[in-house]
Amino acid sequence: MELSRRTVIAGAAAGVTAAAVAGTAHATGGRKPVKTLFGKLADGTKVHSWSLENGGTRMRVLSYGGIVQSLEVPDRRGRHANVSLGFDDLADYVASSPYFGALIGRYGNRIDKGRFTLDGTDHQLSVNDGENSLHGGARGFDKRVWDVEPFTAGPDVGLRLYHTSVDGEMGYPGTLRATVTYTLTRDGDWRIDYEATTDRATVVNLTSHVYWNLAGEGSGGIEDHELTIAASRYTPTDAGLIPTGELAPVAGTPFDFRRAKPIGRDIRAAHPQLITAQGFDHNWVLDKGITDRPEHVATLRDPSSGRTLRIATNEPGLQFYSGNFLDGTLTGTGGRVYRQGDGLCLETQHFPDSPNQPSFPSTVLRPGETYRTTTVHSFGS
Repeated sequence: MELSRRTVIAGAAAGVTAAAVAGTAHATGGRKPVKTLFGKLADGTKVHSWSLENGGTRMRVLSYGGIVQSLEVPDRRGRHANVSLGFDDLADYVASSPYFGALIGRYGNRIDKGRFTLDGTDHQLSVNDGENSLHGGARGFDKRVWDVEPFTAGPDVGLRLYHTSVDGEMGYPGTLRATVTYTLTRDGDWRIDYEATTDRATVVNLTSHVYWNLAGEGSGGIEDHELTIAASRYTPTDAGLIPTGELAPVAGTPFDFRRAKPIGRDIRAAHPQLITAQGFDHNWVLDKGITDRPEHVATLRDPSSGRTLRIATNEPGLQFYSGNFLDGTLTGTGGRVYRQGDGLCLETQHFPDSPNQPSFPSTVLRPGETYRTTTVHSFGS
């Protein structure tokens, strides 16, 4: 596995350039993004919703947390349905969201006890998951209002989202300037390009936390969804869901998704890792490692609707979370409560707790470098 962050930087940059050149060859595209007021925070800050449509895919994105509030795609009969979990109003996102649809940063996933040492200096982060730091801390990127700029580029439409995270925010060193670009292509693909720079050595691991249900939001469990992950190893965790450092083989375990299988087939197996996490909530070590360009790593299929989701990325890991902690206390956009397993996440990323695991691919970003990574979601039926 290539461990250098520079591989990601160079490859993603090439991919973005190629996409931009290809886009100039077409004169028509999706509808221009439409902005509406979604609500206000307690301090009066306005939160807007942006509606995008292209290639049969429809999205609504909030400036709060860069949240994908809804994402609609057609089934085998051409009928659209929202396939992402979320809320109807801003108050629910602020008060009780388990990261529905959000941009995650500065660091996606968990860091052990919220501590790490970089260049001989110890850093204590915001702790918000037992004794650990999760998804950037108590006020991560998912709880920030992003600046949003709509764009059209040839046949593509999208949004550029900007956030500056000041030195010391949630305990992280350095002022980090992040730009995340959401693009809907003429084919209906949803592409995410992440970019960040810093003025001081820091760690960064950005990702997206959409909860998927390809049968439709609020339709029930995802146990019948068929999942494929191109990974022959995964990272087992301790009781706090922190990786032990082992890269364990999936062969002969419930974690083997190298061939498509229903998620529910093994989810209740008496495997110690499933018992600890109450289902799947683990990082898969992608066989391809870090790549120059996004490569296909996972496919999700709902047999009932025929909808499929293919994910390509240049990241080395994929966190599969089976919605274990949805407990029936949250009511979604469709007016139905979400229970355990009513949605799943497939988060492209570097590995959890990498700042404390020297053998894992590095997540260190230094001044003069640019963090770049890309994930593409392709829908079919």
